Amino acid sequence: VFVVFGFFLPQVLNEKKLQEVDSLWKEFETPEKANKIVKLKHFEKFQDTTEALAASTALVEGKLSKNLKKILKKIVAKDAHEQLAVADAKLGGVIKDKLNLSCIHSPMVTELMRGIRSQIEGLITGLPSREMAAMCLGLAHSLSRYKLKFSPDKVDTMIIQAISLLDDLDKELNNYIMRCREWYGWHFPELGKIITDNLAYCKCVRKVGDRTNFATSDVSDILPEEIEEDVKAAAEISMGTEVSEEDINNIIHLCDQVIEISEYRTQLYDYLKNRMMAIAPNLTIMVGELVGARLIAHAGSLLNLAKHPASTVQLLGAEKALFRALKTKRDTPKFGLIYHASLVGQTNTKNKGKISRMLAAKTALTIRYDALGEDTNAEMGAENRLKVETRLRHLEERGLRRISGTGKALARTDKYQNKSEVKIFDPSGDSTLPAVSKKRKIQEVEEQDAEVAVKAKKFKAEMK
Repeated sequence: VFVVFGFFLPQVLNEKKLQEVDSLWKEFETPEKANKIVKLKHFEKFQDTTEALAASTALVEGKLSKNLKKILKKIVAKDAHEQLAVADAKLGGVIKDKLNLSCIHSPMVTELMRGIRSQIEGLITGLPSREMAAMCLGLAHSLSRYKLKFSPDKVDTMIIQAISLLDDLDKELNNYIMRCREWYGWHFPELGKIITDNLAYCKCVRKVGDRTNFATSDVSDILPEEIEEDVKAAAEISMGTEVSEEDINNIIHLCDQVIEISEYRTQLYDYLKNRMMAIAPNLTIMVGELVGARLIAHAGSLLNLAKHPASTVQLLGAEKALFRALKTKRDTPKFGLIYHASLVGQTNTKNKGKISRMLAAKTALTIRYDALGEDTNAEMGAENRLKVETRLRHLEERGLRRISGTGKALARTDKYQNKSEVKIFDPSGDSTLPAVSKKRKIQEVEEQDAEVAVKAKKFKAEMK
């Protein structure tokens, strides 16, 4: 048994009482009862706190420390016919392999260890309770500090901080570049349309300064020859306002900041890339280092991300859209952060949902392999990416391939033509009226006019 002061090796006196596991706690209610069950066989005291920390760390990790190995060889090897009770099955396996000792691990052993710890002060004489409590507290702090310092789970914290800083740098760079273009645009507005690259724009402004210096300056190390000629021609006929030397100095200082931040961003991106390939190589191959780092940052850690199902990985980053769609009873989103992966980006709009679903399923497998697997190779990620690319190719080509032949050409399908005869309905049989032409003949019109004139004469005669 590991205690704060050292290793305590007890010997069981009455094995029959250990068979009753449910009532075993009653035998350790008082120190007197506990001394009837077990007795002290050997006690190895630690020299200092460092030795205690090393021993406790080895036990937590399921390893056999040097001190414990010496004790077991010296004491237990004499009684090789007896069984050694261990609370950790993994540690028992290590002891059995290295020392060839018979070990036992069962619920009875767990109850026995719990009873011994509860009466440890009565079983080991000469240990002040106050000092023991202080030692327990100090060792607990040291062990927690060691775990926090050397835990492999904490390495992904660097990835989370790096990707967050990278996003912040991008925002600041955009603000600085917009301010620089707008500020220098009052002096030389034509330069912004000629030079589209932001970094090249700032380097030109820092090197030349006033636009009148473009005619005598050489910027061939920054710009191509054609663009350089256009810049020099535009500088001679520029419509910008004149500015003082102090204004130019402030603009140049701003350009220095932009260039320094851009260089640091490049360095930070390389650092993030190396970190991702070291911690999550399969995830990096599947979705890229930027998308993978954002997924880890969104989940909080690589282990938390490994606990998410594939459907959650697919929608990470689109939580607002998802709950808004559920509230308004509309279509739910098909992708979140995974939308920025290269495999989803190169897919047409029709197949983006299918590819994002399959990519999320394969990505969830690679995340669990990276987080919980012992190997650090990236073969699984390469295999899954190849499967997704094959599926993408089938969707793009509609999956129609020849069974025989080369298998590279699409299968030809004849266009469907309906050969049944279609009878057209004749609407002329619906009307029972005689077919009369709408245009009246000249004779009919004259006869009607004559009849109207005769009727008018008769009416006048009757009125008289």
